[in-house]
Amino acid sequence: MPRPHHREIPLPASDRVRIVEQRVLADDWFVLKKTSFDYRHSNGSWQRLHRETYDRGDGAALLLFNRTRDTVVLTRQFRFPAFANGLADGMLVEACAGLLDDEDPHAAIRREVQEETGFAVRMPRKIFEAFMSPGSVTERLHFFVAEYEADDRVGGGGGNASEGEDIEVLELPLARAMAMIGAGEIQDGKTIMLLQHAALVGLDRL
Repeated sequence: MPRPHHREIPLPASDRVRIVEQRVLADDWFVLKKTSFDYRHSNGSWQRLHRETYDRGDGAALLLFNRTRDTVVLTRQFRFPAFANGLADGMLVEACAGLLDDEDPHAAIRREVQEETGFAVRMPRKIFEAFMSPGSVTERLHFFVAEYEADDRVGGGGGNASEGEDIEVLELPLARAMAMIGAGEIQDGKTIMLLQHAALVGLDRL
């Protein structure tokens, strides 16, 4: 697997933040930095703060859905960080997602969905963006939905074997997926957000 391209993020101009120092703590797969800065509080006082940020690039996630059958397509794969934090088998049920790798979010999510599920995405529609762990991770995630039909499946999916991916494709009724959240069978944040959005809006209006 090629080493990800590391971007330099220009810090926005702000009259409340004065950067004092930035140090790279790790630059292996992604970049971990420690930044010292002065921050002006709402009462006008300044305070010296220190924060570590982990930059893994921005990403995109997409929920495939079928209005007629009231179904969604998800994946199941091993996630080592979840395993390391006590998930017995390390397997997470997720919506398709991946890093942008310098691509446009629409192009990146089309590529990722076909790689993981085998479905060619016809018309991805962006619904919102979110910072997923803003206390320490810089990643901004672009959220999409797209309708699918059986004929849209042009491959077996399964992910990229050279990257160690071994992805199972799941087609589930939306009601079943929602029940899996309550039962603790779906514990992935981006997936819960997309499913909750689909349930709130309704697949017929998504």
